[in-house]
Amino acid sequence: MTANSAILVGDVGGTHARFAVVDVAANTPWRVGQRLDLDEAFPTFAAALRTYMQRMSIVAAPAAAVIAVAGPVVDGKASFTNRHWQISEQELQAVGFKNALVINDFSALALAVDVLTDADLRRIGPDLPGVRHAPISIMGAGTGFGVSCLAHSGDVAVPIATEGGHIAFGPSDDQEVALLQYLSRQFGRVSVERLLSGPGIENIYRAHQALGGRPVLDLSAPEITARAAGGDADCEGVLASFCAIFGAVAGDIALAHGARGGVYLAGGIAIKIQDVLARSAFRARFEQKGRLSPYVKAIPTRLILNDDVALIGAARAGRTLIHAAR
Repeated sequence: MTANSAILVGDVGGTHARFAVVDVAANTPWRVGQRLDLDEAFPTFAAALRTYMQRMSIVAAPAAAVIAVAGPVVDGKASFTNRHWQISEQELQAVGFKNALVINDFSALALAVDVLTDADLRRIGPDLPGVRHAPISIMGAGTGFGVSCLAHSGDVAVPIATEGGHIAFGPSDDQEVALLQYLSRQFGRVSVERLLSGPGIENIYRAHQALGGRPVLDLSAPEITARAAGGDADCEGVLASFCAIFGAVAGDIALAHGARGGVYLAGGIAIKIQDVLARSAFRARFEQKGRLSPYVKAIPTRLILNDDVALIGAARAGRTLIHAAR
């Protein structure tokens, strides 16, 4: 690794802050080194970054820093959607990084899908090839629900960040109509993120219990997931509903993006419930698109298993940044 090929990368969301260093001079798949996941309650992003560099004994800033953040990025600045932090490229340059880039975390995921291997993925549904160089959709549930797209112009990959997680939830059956009505009394407008996220699992649980006349316990999303794994029928129903809605939304987004290259699912929730997801109604609801069902039936759906995926995507963006600066 040389000073000119090392990139400090970050993946920072509503509840996590991960940092690492990647040598982009090496052949892909790149090795993610010096990774550190910080879970302390830092007051600012800058405090988290300083802590990482101190703990990894990084005295001189590498050639570039690319931070993938959970929130919209405008003019090199971002405010986190689910965290009271701000970040800017100017702030990173003040630390000592000659080249600095702040990108949306799902833009980073989009950049990574082109360099993932089969070992990084799990097929959800039939084994389909997808169309080479056609658009790809990336989406995932975590603290919120993120959506991005990867388009191609020849051999050039272009990530497109979106706020697709905030589109309105459209129910597909009577149970989901009742779910929408229940949540609309609490939130007014009900976005997809109100259901497809950690807090969304909790919202579905409360709605299911209340609508079924059952006791509503104060359960967190991890507790609901654990109870479902232990055979709790109510919590199993919550995850079944979550997966079905996820499939329907994924199919809608695939239509919006024209994602004949494939749909990639990301995020810690999908990985934790991957066996449930694989046997759920996800794929059936993905394909249930009326006259456009044949279109989406040809689109592969894959789960990203590589926990370094956002860091890899950030590194790919950083390599482009370094080359452009030369």
